[in-house]
Amino acid sequence: MTKRPKTDPRDLPAYTIGEAAHYLSVLPQTVRYWAVGRDDYPGLIDPPSRSPVLLSFLNLVELHVIAAIRRQHNVTLPKIRSAIEYLEELYGDHHPLIRRELETDGLDLFVEHTGKLLNISRQGQTAMREILDAALKRIERDESGIPIKLYPFTRQSVVNAPAMVVIDPKLSAGRPVLKGTGLSTEVIAERYKAGDSISNLAFDYGRTQEEIEEAIRCELQLAA
Repeated sequence: MTKRPKTDPRDLPAYTIGEAAHYLSVLPQTVRYWAVGRDDYPGLIDPPSRSPVLLSFLNLVELHVIAAIRRQHNVTLPKIRSAIEYLEELYGDHHPLIRRELETDGLDLFVEHTGKLLNISRQGQTAMREILDAALKRIERDESGIPIKLYPFTRQSVVNAPAMVVIDPKLSAGRPVLKGTGLSTEVIAERYKAGDSISNLAFDYGRTQEEIEEAIRCELQLAA
């Protein structure tokens, strides 16, 4: 993977465990387990700050991929680590989950390796690949293949889910905004909680009601 300057905003500590958990719809204790490990099990990623624990944008992308695996299969941390180490050896990179190659042959290899560890059926491997593929498609990359934007899942159904909310480290301090705008989903959700209707918010911001609903869903986890 191309070497980046130390001041690259994608590598800087930006998100607390709680914020990452919120954006990824994962329990905070689970994110902490994935990020820094527990007892004799080290974490799956390398946070730029450990005291306090703060995650980078690229960490958030890594956790997004891990969360996708967990949506369908109850894969344990050691088994995920084994699959990640398998790809690390293959690519010679400590961050294989954010490599562009994972979208192609790497994805099949990852699913195959994890499937062997879990002894899941071919049908189960197909389901895992479908969900991982959906997760990887929500990562936008620069010309060198490094993630620059993440479109987090805002609903339980992930395949063909809309991608109207984006996390961009260069916008709104890396907090979620509506795609193509600088409109903070948090601000929209706060107005909704204060009593503004979705139709009024759509009119005020010049967006569709569906976009406003997605912004609110991102913050309040509304049922899809």
